[in-house]
Amino acid sequence: MDAGLEALPDDIETLKAALMVARAEAAVARAQRSDDQALIAHLKLQIEKLNRDRYGPRSERTARLLNQFELQLEELEAAATEDELAAEMAAARTTSATTPVASFTRKRPSRNPFPEHLPRERVIVPGPKACACCGGARLSKLGEDITETLEVIPKSWKVIQHVREKFTCRDCEKISQAPAPFHVIARGWAGPSLLAMVLFEKFGQHQPLNRQAERYAKEGVPISLSTLADQVGGCTAALTPLFKRIEAHVLSAERLHGDDTTVPVLAKGKTDTGRIWVYVRDDKPFGGPAPPAAAFYYSRDRASEHPQAHLATYTGIFQADAYSGYGKLYEPGRSPGPIFEAACWVHARRPFFVMADLAENARRKAHGKTPAVISPLALEVVRRIDALFDIERTINGQSAERRKAVRQELSAPLVADLEAWMREQRAKLSRGNDVAKAMDYMLKRWTVFTRFLDDGRICLSNNAAERGVRGIALGRKSWLFCGSDRGGQRAAVMYSLIVTAKMNNVDPQAWLADVLARIAEHPVQKLDELLPWNWCPRNAQARQAA
Repeated sequence: MDAGLEALPDDIETLKAALMVARAEAAVARAQRSDDQALIAHLKLQIEKLNRDRYGPRSERTARLLNQFELQLEELEAAATEDELAAEMAAARTTSATTPVASFTRKRPSRNPFPEHLPRERVIVPGPKACACCGGARLSKLGEDITETLEVIPKSWKVIQHVREKFTCRDCEKISQAPAPFHVIARGWAGPSLLAMVLFEKFGQHQPLNRQAERYAKEGVPISLSTLADQVGGCTAALTPLFKRIEAHVLSAERLHGDDTTVPVLAKGKTDTGRIWVYVRDDKPFGGPAPPAAAFYYSRDRASEHPQAHLATYTGIFQADAYSGYGKLYEPGRSPGPIFEAACWVHARRPFFVMADLAENARRKAHGKTPAVISPLALEVVRRIDALFDIERTINGQSAERRKAVRQELSAPLVADLEAWMREQRAKLSRGNDVAKAMDYMLKRWTVFTRFLDDGRICLSNNAAERGVRGIALGRKSWLFCGSDRGGQRAAVMYSLIVTAKMNNVDPQAWLADVLARIAEHPVQKLDELLPWNWCPRNAQARQAA
């Protein structure tokens, strides 16, 4: 007989207990392994975030890696908690066994205390009436232990009644009454906070009005879709003067970032493809004091006449992709003055990166898919361009003069070597080769790609504009299309306000609520006080006055 079988006990109960212990030990080991995996994922994410904070965004790959780590951490943390609970239950069932198993408890990182500004509600747990030891009733309070839990109060609605009392004069019998309060919309029925929520959810959180109306009805406040749309139109008209101020601020910049993206537009029996254009002012990379801002525009197509109209009064540096519609903007004899083109190195790097993505190839191979061919030439171009970005990270935020000096010393030799190497390698490639096409894109525009060497205000990338239109790309999956050209124009105005507020680290919804409460009676000559970078909430102003 097998020696292993001889070692097994004959008693059924003992066998059950041993099996229970084995299962509990396996559950504890599984929980420990899940906890280790979650900890490793957490540490990897923290390392990547620290590197990103220290050195700045290095490439599309870094951003994609962070997204992957966060998703991976989310799944591993959830799995670790499930395995911990399973291990606790399995260990609890071994209490009657001869060798009970200790349950596994995860070592979680210490949690930050809850913010002090949150209101506290004390729930007193009644203390004992008698001593648990001797039964005596002479108890004296020694102190208290407080355990805090974070809770959320569901959104509440209320109706505010503005009561205006009437008085009659005993002498002349005339009736006196205070004037009606100002509303952002004539005969307005919605308060500024409600209007701000509707606007921000539609244009900032990409929630169409029909979904908002459905949710409000479930909360006991039925508001029709047409009524909400009426408020959106009125608010957009009231906020347009602020958009005009932001537009003027953006177009007075020394350097602009520009980009555009598609937006579906509902038409008769079909959906057309419109465009949303964005122009971003961001002087922080070269130490400029002007606040950042973004101006959005809508058009039904991508004809060159649209950017020419948008930038009709602009002169300066324009960073964008190689869209041919910008061509007339760069003509030397242009009125009112020249616009100097500056190319985006990230845009040029992208096709090389696709042909040299080792990480993507590894994932394809792991999933049993045929890996793409890695181009050593593309890999070399990516390596050389990344060296330029490494230099840029060291001078980000410094003055334009300092940036130019460092670029002349460190970047210029690398750029010259890259050009010579690319021209040499390009001569060996056929016209239809993908690497050749990517090289031609750069070599044919080499002057605008190297303009950054002589001007410290120019950035290597056009990421500022791409970040501006990123929300629209996300929103397309939610709202599907714009209802009309007018709807696209309203969206452009609201995107300008919301994105500008975000760029200045201002809560868009709180800012909109305060502005909508004040703009109807605010002096026109002081309208700049309501711009996001100048904004001071009304309650803060009252505190300062006091």
